[in-house]
Amino acid sequence: MSNAGKRAAGSAKELQGKVKKNIGKLLGNERLAAEGRAKELTGRAQKETAKGRERVKGAIEEAAGSVQSAVGDLVDSRGTHARGELRKAKGKARQATNR
Repeated sequence: MSNAGKRAAGSAKELQGKVKKNIGKLLGNERLAAEGRAKELTGRAQKETAKGRERVKGAIEEAAGSVQSAVGDLVDSRGTHARGELRKAKGKARQATNR
């Protein structure tokens, strides 16, 4: 499953847990509420893990773009420099999207 899929699955599990927790509270069933809270936290952890992986991928992409841009400057290639800057920007955007 992709990170986007894992993130969506985590969000769904978190929502299911919230619903179960609130039903348990409404019914006065502490066990049901605790199970819901556990599921909610598991889903949140799954979602945050996927976001963290995407931030790491973005940081790697940003660093690779910086290197490519610097190489473009060294060999006096505007195209390589521009592709590096684009790659760097994509990495920054990927990190910002997953905060």
